[in-house]
Amino acid sequence: MQLLDYIPFLVEGVPWTLALVFSGLTMGFSLGLPLSLIEAFGSRGAKLVVDAYVWFLRGTPLLVLLSLLYWGIFPSLGIKVSPFIASIVALGLRSSAYQSQIFRSALLSIESGQLLAARAMGMRDSQVVMHVLVPQALRIALPSWSNEYAIMLKDSSICFTLGVMEILTRAKYISTATGSALFPFLIAGLLYLALTRAGVEAIELLHRKVRIPGTLGGE
Repeated sequence: MQLLDYIPFLVEGVPWTLALVFSGLTMGFSLGLPLSLIEAFGSRGAKLVVDAYVWFLRGTPLLVLLSLLYWGIFPSLGIKVSPFIASIVALGLRSSAYQSQIFRSALLSIESGQLLAARAMGMRDSQVVMHVLVPQALRIALPSWSNEYAIMLKDSSICFTLGVMEILTRAKYISTATGSALFPFLIAGLLYLALTRAGVEAIELLHRKVRIPGTLGGE
């Protein structure tokens, strides 16, 4: 069997990789945005808890976190999860720490005068946050969020350690089956490059459509 015959098998790893990336980003967003609101507007005690959470997840290597969850925390709790789900949880938790800082910076970059104006119109603080600050912060954060996508895509390759059938795992199988490492890992690298470029371009296009002129990142 020729090396070229393995290309379809390798390409079949793309949906698995994208599933890891988008699931991890979704989980990271769902946790990261509330965490950023706590860091920006929460009480001192709540901020300390979030700071500790962010510090731990940003400082722990992803491979260690993945191993800790799959072989440590989940079994100790009596929870049986697949390597795929464990990978999503690890990617999502780590991404939530980074996304919280992205959204926190975006929130704090909004002019404070907007808060005063909204309050002067009779809006409650919760309404100001949800209807004035968050919509702007999401737009401002898009360029940084594209970086998070690229990082998540590359980090997803670490999930090969659990045998998730993403791109790198399949490249390793092809390398073992054929005795050639150059071709499968070269094609895998090209696939990662293509996915990175496509995703970043899509997010940049979205940013150009929704950016607010006169704001940070909206020139």
